Amino acid sequence: MPANPTQILLAGTGRTDITPAPGTPQGGWGAQTHERGTGADMPLYATALALAQGETRILILDADSIGFDAAWTAKILDAVAARTGVPKTHIRFSCSHTHSGPNTFRLKNITTGLDMALAYLESLPGQIAKAASQALQNLQPVRIGAAKGECRINRNRRVLTPTGECVVGVNEQAPADHTLHVLRLDREDGSTLASIVHYACHATTAGWQCDRFTPDFPGPTRQLVEQQLGGHCLFLQGAAGDLGPRRGFTGDLAIYHQLGKELGLAAASLATTIDTHPQTARFVSVMPSGANIAQYEYDPVADTPPHCRILTRTLQLPLRTFPDKEKLAAEFEALSREVRRLKEAGDTSAAQRTQAQATQMGWRLENARLYGGQHETPWPMQIIRIGPIALVSIAGEPFSSIGQRIREASPFPFTLVSGYSNGGFGYIPDRAAYTTGGYEVEATPFSPDAADTVVNEALKSLNEIFQEEQA
Repeated sequence: MPANPTQILLAGTGRTDITPAPGTPQGGWGAQTHERGTGADMPLYATALALAQGETRILILDADSIGFDAAWTAKILDAVAARTGVPKTHIRFSCSHTHSGPNTFRLKNITTGLDMALAYLESLPGQIAKAASQALQNLQPVRIGAAKGECRINRNRRVLTPTGECVVGVNEQAPADHTLHVLRLDREDGSTLASIVHYACHATTAGWQCDRFTPDFPGPTRQLVEQQLGGHCLFLQGAAGDLGPRRGFTGDLAIYHQLGKELGLAAASLATTIDTHPQTARFVSVMPSGANIAQYEYDPVADTPPHCRILTRTLQLPLRTFPDKEKLAAEFEALSREVRRLKEAGDTSAAQRTQAQATQMGWRLENARLYGGQHETPWPMQIIRIGPIALVSIAGEPFSSIGQRIREASPFPFTLVSGYSNGGFGYIPDRAAYTTGGYEVEATPFSPDAADTVVNEALKSLNEIFQEEQA
């Protein structure tokens, strides 16, 4: 049942440290030649925000991770639901998509340290459930507000080389969505309980050269916002399929700190413009002076608590046609053997090139195994409505134009569209990208119709949830 919007909105937060131990495999790059991370440059966290109104309970979880497949996502959601009693349909589990975290999804590529990777994965459901439980134990009345601005640490990452090949890089000429959203949840005394920073940019500042675990730019962003505002900050990755940092793919860790600081300062500044306790001025008298000065009393504005609601849907996304999986499997195994041989021979350059080919073959094989012979696949989408704010989330990596189309046609004043949520991998390019090709188009399991399906279904659901309060 929808929550009664006259009931007060409650919120609470929790956090657990999910930093992997030194020696745990990294796995965010096909070009990397090392397997094990040597330690952490910054801690990695799982942060939980619990929302409650009447009988409704909603959990928003933010993890410093590149992401998880459907099976591991299910284990995490099962653990959270079992510990908290919140149904899985009321849990949003989102990842920052850092590429310099532990290997949580390319386990087949691991040749050393698999035991540590599995031990790390096995620890996560309990750790993330602990953060969610903390959040529910700390519920208290809050007021919420939102603001929209921009930050320019991101760029379009699809670049055409002089030969016409579409590669991943930094394209200063192509359009990029620089929109920054910030939510602030304040206690009754005006202090900040929690904040949400929503921004679209691949967390690929720290590149394949980096053997340190990092949360990439979302880590310093959260840290700075928390220093300025107080409370816990969640970072929700946006529709970042075709967006990356203006300077990335580097082994210089100072770069991700700088970009995170820039985004954090922009977010903190934007957050200070939000007024969660509005007042009206009432004229009371005139103070005689050189210029007579009007005197006012300030009265709180009577308002209704925001309607809190979650809608979980399963889309049917259209798929492309896939090559024969047996042939792909043989090619993948041959490339993997060659990588091992080249590493043992000390030929780092050739091993790096071959590892990249093996990685590409690996995701082609995974797509063929998962989707071969099918025309469409179920795909999760959620909408969390908090008064004038709508948080839209789907699995995979939607292109920024998808987020923009949904935002611009949404009935809500603030619509924050995210990917990287509730499990599963797969780029969702816009239709125009298929004419250019490139990595995202080659890697996607979806047909060119998928983007329109996401936009249409999201807008249908947004209008449905918006109309509930209007009825």
